[in-house]
Amino acid sequence: MSPTGLNNGNGSPAVEEPPALVSSMSQSSSLNAIRASLAALHIRDASVTSRLQAFISSQAELSRELGRLDLLRAHLGTQVVHTRDISNGMLDSAAGTASHLSSKVKELDLEKKRVEETLGVVEQVAELKACVQGVVGSMGAPQDWEAAAGYIARANKIPKHVIEGQFAARIVPSVEVPDAPGVTIENAKESLCVLFLREFEKAAEEGDGSKVTRFFKLFPLIGREETGLEVYGRYVCQGVAARARGSLREGTKGSAGKDGFFYANTLTRLFEHIAQIVEGHGGLVERHYGQGKMVKVIERLQVEADVQGGIILDIWGDERSVDRRLTDVKSYPFSFLVQSFMAPQRNLGISRTSSPAVGGGTNGRVSEDEGVDMKEIDGLLSETAVMLGRWALYSRFLGGKCRVSPPQAVLLQAISKLSQDAEKPEEPLEMPDLLVKSALSRKISGRLTTPFNVMTTFFFRRSVEKAFQLDEAPSGLSLNPSRPLEGNPPYIVSAVDDVMYIVNTVLQRSLSTSQREVVAHAIPTIGRVLGSDFVGMIQRKMRDECYPKPAIQGGFPPEDKIISFIILINSLDVANDYIARIVSSRLTPTEPTHGSKAPNPLHEMFPFDHDATFVAHALETLNVTFSHKTLELIAEGLNAMFKEVVKLRLRPVLSETFRDLDYTLTEEDLADIARENETDDDPETLNDLVARRFEHSWEALMKPIQRLMTPKCFTGLLDRTADHLAKMLEKRVWLFSGKMNALGAQRMERDFSGIIGVVARGGKYAVRDAFARVAQICMLVNMEDEEWDALIEEEQEGDEEMAWVLSEDERRRARALVRG
Repeated sequence: MSPTGLNNGNGSPAVEEPPALVSSMSQSSSLNAIRASLAALHIRDASVTSRLQAFISSQAELSRELGRLDLLRAHLGTQVVHTRDISNGMLDSAAGTASHLSSKVKELDLEKKRVEETLGVVEQVAELKACVQGVVGSMGAPQDWEAAAGYIARANKIPKHVIEGQFAARIVPSVEVPDAPGVTIENAKESLCVLFLREFEKAAEEGDGSKVTRFFKLFPLIGREETGLEVYGRYVCQGVAARARGSLREGTKGSAGKDGFFYANTLTRLFEHIAQIVEGHGGLVERHYGQGKMVKVIERLQVEADVQGGIILDIWGDERSVDRRLTDVKSYPFSFLVQSFMAPQRNLGISRTSSPAVGGGTNGRVSEDEGVDMKEIDGLLSETAVMLGRWALYSRFLGGKCRVSPPQAVLLQAISKLSQDAEKPEEPLEMPDLLVKSALSRKISGRLTTPFNVMTTFFFRRSVEKAFQLDEAPSGLSLNPSRPLEGNPPYIVSAVDDVMYIVNTVLQRSLSTSQREVVAHAIPTIGRVLGSDFVGMIQRKMRDECYPKPAIQGGFPPEDKIISFIILINSLDVANDYIARIVSSRLTPTEPTHGSKAPNPLHEMFPFDHDATFVAHALETLNVTFSHKTLELIAEGLNAMFKEVVKLRLRPVLSETFRDLDYTLTEEDLADIARENETDDDPETLNDLVARRFEHSWEALMKPIQRLMTPKCFTGLLDRTADHLAKMLEKRVWLFSGKMNALGAQRMERDFSGIIGVVARGGKYAVRDAFARVAQICMLVNMEDEEWDALIEEEQEGDEEMAWVLSEDERRRARALVRG
């Protein structure tokens, strides 16, 4: 066995002696075997020796490399020590030099700053001295007040510590002006302020507008802005008061004060005069006194508006006897409405002469109306609405003028985002505090808003009451199709048009005030009165006066009761449409003329805070609430019409339709019947007999109702009738079980399809859905066995496409109708 050789001299571990070699030596039984084992051992010894020599030689080379690395490390340590010595010797001096230079630069900067400050103080003191001398010189013989005020304005720009400093106290005083500069400037301000006040008041008394403007512009130059704004406010308020008193005097001279809108026009002129002052003089005030200073003048003007507006409202209230009218309105009994909802009286119709008023006449109402003149109330409400609307415009104008301007940084940021926020609506206005806390605002609320709300409630409810007092039903209506109808559809009571006109008028008048408090009261009041009085009156008439109940058991209701009941149902439907259109016209913006986006009228009328959203929600609530009440009552009325009028006649209609009908006849039987009747009609023509019979009876039943009812109401009645008719037809189909042959099944499907077609005639295709069960039963009866098996297979595989309305048992029962 040859030994394992070494691949390299890197000290691979020696291969251990194989156990077979040792065992062969001990087991040798001959000389030759011993010699062979000995030779193998010599070879093994030589191999191990050579490998050990190679390993020793490699260790010597590694020791030499390690010694070389130690030598290099010693050299590098020496170089590091030398480098540190050089760095410390060279950079320490450079750092010291840099620190010294930095301190010198700081000292120079400080000295430069002090020199500049000193020069600034010197220049300011020189400017102060020039201003003091200029003020004294201008106030002397020249009496150049503009120049003197200009010098003071320049002096006001100098810091106070400079004016009161010791340097200025030594430099500025002179022989002509020995006082300290601060004292001289203050004395000049006081003297000029007194002079300007005297000259301003003199010019105001003389009515010299140019001199008033001249001296008004000088007050901010001497630092007396508050004084200038105060005296200017007094000046413009004198003009406001004089014009307001003049307007009132004009009204007291003749009959102008009796005019319906005199006081509204007087209040309008007051607001317009103040608005003209603010608009015309605002630029002058802002230019000379600063941004936002016009608010001070507006506050002073509002104080005067409180006085003059309060006088106008007090005189108006006394002249129009508002308090007395409020007392009359609050005590009005509404006897007609109250008595109408009491226990029903017998033998009453729905005409005007049969209204449930006391005595059946109108004398009692005339005596009641004498206490409250509706025409005067209407005129008073119109005048009040005008004044409230003018107050809203005035508030909007002042709200825009008093709007706080944003800071410069915010303004620039807003401008930078202008392109991104181009579609963003303008931020709503906020009512300024000077208006919220003003005496005129409280006077408006107490003398205008509250009476307006009270009288609006009375006016609307009284109008509803009067509409039903004068209510008349359309005449010339009949259920006889051969008789022509008088008038034009829709056939409704006259109270609907009257009440809806009043709703539109009251709503428009309330919205025109642009007052949230008014709208918050008016719209819920309209909804409450419509729901309780208008809908309640119609409901009472439907229940007590014209319910279509047969006069005798099992009979047909009287024709006049049916017509009156239909008219009341139509009235509710038309009233619902009226309210929807009235509300929609206020919520939907009008279309622009040139294709641009039209503004929302509610946001135009209610610009403050979120008032427009509040008003829109109130209008939507009015529409939804009224619609819910009317639709509920319409549904009850249609149910009554179906139960008392239509349902009772459906059974005779079907009895006549299927009279003498036999679905067991063969083709020969049908031919024999045709010969016995001595007619040449084809048997196929005889198959249409059922549809023709039903059409004749159906038209006689539904056509008279259809031509009186509104389309929407008739559709509701037709749906109820179709549902019931479908159930009756389904029962009749099941009764034919075992009583028809294959030909009879085909005839039955044709007959029933004809009946469904008659009911759904006129575009009312959705009515066919009520007959889905009947149609599927007829289809299954006539279905071929192969087709039925295919349907069963599709159903088992889950690929069924038919939308069944019949259960599985009902389908199998339908298939067995013919075989049974």
